[in-house]
Amino acid sequence: MRAEILGVGTEILLGQICNNNAQWISERLAEIGVDVLHHQAVGDNEERIAGAFRLALSRAEIVLSTGGLGPTQDDITREGLARALEVRLVRRPEIESFLREKYRRLGRSMPEANLQQCDVPEGTRYLLPDRGTAPGLICERDGKSVYAVAGVPAEMREMMTGTILPELAELAGPTTLVSRLLRVTGIAEARVSEILDDLFRASANPSIAYLASSGEVKVRLTAKATTRGEAEALIRPLAEEVAERLGAHVFTTGDEELEQVVGRDLKAHGWTVACAESLTGGSLGVRLSLAPGASVYFKGSAVCYTPESKRKVLGVARETIERAGVVSEECAREMARGAREIFGADIGLALTGVAGPEPHDGKPAGTVCVALSAKGAEESSSFRAPGDRDQVRRWSEQSALDTLRRFLSRRS
Repeated sequence: MRAEILGVGTEILLGQICNNNAQWISERLAEIGVDVLHHQAVGDNEERIAGAFRLALSRAEIVLSTGGLGPTQDDITREGLARALEVRLVRRPEIESFLREKYRRLGRSMPEANLQQCDVPEGTRYLLPDRGTAPGLICERDGKSVYAVAGVPAEMREMMTGTILPELAELAGPTTLVSRLLRVTGIAEARVSEILDDLFRASANPSIAYLASSGEVKVRLTAKATTRGEAEALIRPLAEEVAERLGAHVFTTGDEELEQVVGRDLKAHGWTVACAESLTGGSLGVRLSLAPGASVYFKGSAVCYTPESKRKVLGVARETIERAGVVSEECAREMARGAREIFGADIGLALTGVAGPEPHDGKPAGTVCVALSAKGAEESSSFRAPGDRDQVRRWSEQSALDTLRRFLSRRS
């Protein structure tokens, strides 16, 4: 069963709101085994709304629209749907009675503008709302179904969970979609796809997809089966093969952030960590402190942006700064040692580099140096991160956290 989701509202196209309704509906449909093939967004224009419905009905059995069912002049989903179906709008007096009674219970008189909410395309079922005043619409035509609900999230979810999802689950029959994420760092998306190319081409169910962000690639495996257990059984051997091929680059086979994995590993070892940060300005420490109970393993972070603060706070040698520069592995190693000493931590983790957009200290924008210092062990690395300042900082955080994760895994 193929579905399409249509968001109605010029505010979506202007970027004034994010269409989170579409995300929520897609997640719920996946749970009952309905395949969402397209998302559309259309502004408050009757002709374009009608065209969007026609397009959706040409390629999907189920069309779900949100928005445009209110009482104002720009709420014209009803008109657009009727135009697409080539039917007229019909005034339903029972909806008018329902709305007037709803206003009466609130101690208010109903504005005449609400009367347009009593109009439904001919031959269409309607859903009376508990929340709000916008009735939902259900239209079956030539073996296809259109469900139109309000754009207000609480009102949308009420109708979806109360009526529409149970109907669709019955139509879809005993089937479900299950996804598993393997999250990978320290490797490019293109390289991940090369390693998994034969699996990607050979496997239709479960399927493989990639989602890249700064410093991370998510590998999503999705299976369809009659039960969740069967779908998970389909995914399991593929997940094991993917994890084996990608090796240490996989930091979790669940939907966890890298800092959560690192925090759990630190707890398991009973060790503590402290940071010394330059280009990240404290954001590495923020990530390490996010998890509840982080005070057990995270001691603190020293944000030292200038050469003087690196020298006075962290004890970086003047000779190191003058000879190698503040953007160097030598400086990063001394920063890591300093953080470990001043916070009394088992491990010191340091970042220095050039966030950009201009070069600094003779090094191009995107240069990142990472170092780790522990009793009897010290390591460092450097690389060139792509993107703008925010992306470079994110790459830097990921690299530092992954350096710590790998260090801890070698001592398990």
